[in-house]
Amino acid sequence: MGIIGTIVIGLLVGLIARFLKPGNDSMGWIMTILLGIGGSLLATYGGQALGLYEAGEGAGFIGAVVGAIILLVIYGAVTSKKKH
Repeated sequence: MGIIGTIVIGLLVGLIARFLKPGNDSMGWIMTILLGIGGSLLATYGGQALGLYEAGEGAGFIGAVVGAIILLVIYGAVTSKKKH
């Protein structure tokens, strides 16, 4: 998959993760795309480390969304500490 495909999938994954996680997340499109791409990477390499995936297998769309939700929770915790 090329860079454009990665960005589009990252955007979709980031939007779905933001929709599924409750609360107000005030981040722009770039952060949403990065969140989705990071979630996909987290799910792929985390799954390989846990033995759920073989090397070269993608985590899949659902795994990428779960990874993005985890990153969204971490991002929310870090940014909320800066506000206080």
